[in-house]
Amino acid sequence: MSAATPARPARYLNRERSWLAFNARVLHEAEDERTPLLERVKFLAIFASNLDEFYMVRVAGLRRQRSAGVQHPDADGRTPAEQLAAIDEAVRRMLARARRTLHEGLIPRLQAIGVTIAEVTALDAGERARVEQYFETQVYPVLTPLAVDPGHPFPYISNLSLSLAVELRDPADGQIHFARVKVPKTLPRWVPTGKPHTFVALEALIRARLDALFPGMQVLGAHGFRLTRYSDLEISPEEEPEDLLASIEAQLFQRRFGEVVRVEVEPAMPTHLRERLLEELQESEEPAMVPLSMQEVHETGPLLDMADLHAIAALEIPEHRDPPFTPQIPMALRDPSRSLFEVIREEDLLVHHPYESFTASVVAFIEAAARDEQVLAIKMTLYRTSGDGTIVRALTEAAQRGKQVVVLIELQARFDEVNNIAWARTLESFGVHVVYGVPGLKTHSKTTLVVRREAEGIRRYVHIGTGNYNSRTARTYTDVGLFTCDEAIGADVSDLFNVLTGYSRFSEYRRLLVAPQGLRMRLLALIAREAAHARAGRPARIVAKMNAVVDHEVIDALYTAAQAGVSIDLIVRGICCLRPGVPELSERIRVISVIGRFLEHSRIWMFENGGAAEFFIGSADWMPRNLDRRVEVVTPVSAEAHRRQLRAVLEVCLADDRTAWELTATSDYVQRQPAGAAEHGTHQRLMRSPWG
Repeated sequence: MSAATPARPARYLNRERSWLAFNARVLHEAEDERTPLLERVKFLAIFASNLDEFYMVRVAGLRRQRSAGVQHPDADGRTPAEQLAAIDEAVRRMLARARRTLHEGLIPRLQAIGVTIAEVTALDAGERARVEQYFETQVYPVLTPLAVDPGHPFPYISNLSLSLAVELRDPADGQIHFARVKVPKTLPRWVPTGKPHTFVALEALIRARLDALFPGMQVLGAHGFRLTRYSDLEISPEEEPEDLLASIEAQLFQRRFGEVVRVEVEPAMPTHLRERLLEELQESEEPAMVPLSMQEVHETGPLLDMADLHAIAALEIPEHRDPPFTPQIPMALRDPSRSLFEVIREEDLLVHHPYESFTASVVAFIEAAARDEQVLAIKMTLYRTSGDGTIVRALTEAAQRGKQVVVLIELQARFDEVNNIAWARTLESFGVHVVYGVPGLKTHSKTTLVVRREAEGIRRYVHIGTGNYNSRTARTYTDVGLFTCDEAIGADVSDLFNVLTGYSRFSEYRRLLVAPQGLRMRLLALIAREAAHARAGRPARIVAKMNAVVDHEVIDALYTAAQAGVSIDLIVRGICCLRPGVPELSERIRVISVIGRFLEHSRIWMFENGGAAEFFIGSADWMPRNLDRRVEVVTPVSAEAHRRQLRAVLEVCLADDRTAWELTATSDYVQRQPAGAAEHGTHQRLMRSPWG
């Protein structure tokens, strides 16, 4: 290759860099002045909590690889050490943006509307008296100052907890001492001062009253810090435990002691104190699997743990929040004289959340099944469910009424393990049959089967969705779901539950695409079919909407299809390792990401199929874990009216010029800008009409 010939870009984009680009798009929503002020605060909190999880799982894994001497390069040709260096550089730039956004943008604007996070010294006498009383009665009794010296070992510090590193001088002998004070998570982070919407940070109040904790000592300084620990679970398929519930509980306990992967500090913390903190952490961690260095120290800003800004974002100031939105009741469910089973028996029902009511459709379906005297059995997969327990109560009611109720609860749903263990025990206590799935696989499918006795015989009613059975997230996540009593789909779901609850190697499903048995093969065949149509001059197009595109085999198939002449549009909210727009490789592929009021979560696939388009919805993204290591269910959508609806939703996303970002061949995302005065945002459009 001559010096004048540009290097061909890497075939795949780096997964971690793509995730960071996604979180940068979230951060942009906090910066965007077109977004209501309190919603901007919310996006900054989401950005921070996203980054926490990224470090707990992805960065922690790379650090372990680096420590083990792994040199295997990623898609960009980078070793784990090189990836960590690139991540560190990118994160520090993002944190600088976040600090500016909060302290130069949001806080001054919040003050302008009467919302203040004040310093204790800035309070008037009445406000100071109020917070002092709060400290004495609510905070002081909870605090435990912990000295660090030969007689007091460095204390265990829990994951994501906020602490103060305190330096003290003893006036009696002039010696310098070090102590740690934990900022209790059991108390609100933002302490009301008595003045409407005016708060002081809990750590600032504690810092102002350290004299009460260390009487007779001179406080030289107190600086906030926060730890992030490795927090993933490790269940090996080769060593599947006999008691999965007990194993998960044991690992949840051990998770508390995962190695430190990040130390966040206030900018004012002096270098010698940072070094002392690292030394103490390194010596106290047993075993210290991965050494700590200044590379793991991040200056997050004067306010650590920006995820707690969710409480500020939730303030009831309507003019500075998104306008209220009430989901529609699907047209087919508006007649109270018709049962849900009657509606589904007449024709399939397709629903679109949050634009259409989750409660009036999914929850109503489960509640109706629990109370209907003709229902014999309910079988359901639960990956994540909500704290309100509506669905769990319906299932326990069904069991108490004598119905057979089987629930598969995924104990390994990341960071929902504790909740799911609690729900499992609750359900079991009411006589529900609870199972935990197939050894070595997570069950990520969103499926419910209701078996009902009717005049014509036994009929199976099925719900298959793209989102979790979670009433809370259904208000903010976009998802679609299909209700059907199609005999073939019902038989497929019955066979699936036999696999999940018993001993079955069934793999030949009639209509459904199920992972890991055949979803990858079917997906690749669908892509290859589009390529064949294109080569034959027939209509060929793929439009697919999902959360992530990572799998290299699927990406290669898409490249091949594009080179054959297939037009491909991908709507990918988060990680995308496919590089679009590369001449002679992917110039017919376009990728956009939609980031806005709602979290894009639905998976919708469209294959033009020579003019006889096929549509699919389900739980799977195009990632190796979804195709190979999880139980996923994808269903075809047969009714022509429903196909038109799904096509309209995809076209609304593709036409978005307000909240859509385009991925370029250089791996950059560029936000679309409206061509005229009118904006065409996906969520605004679908709130007016759920199907475009």
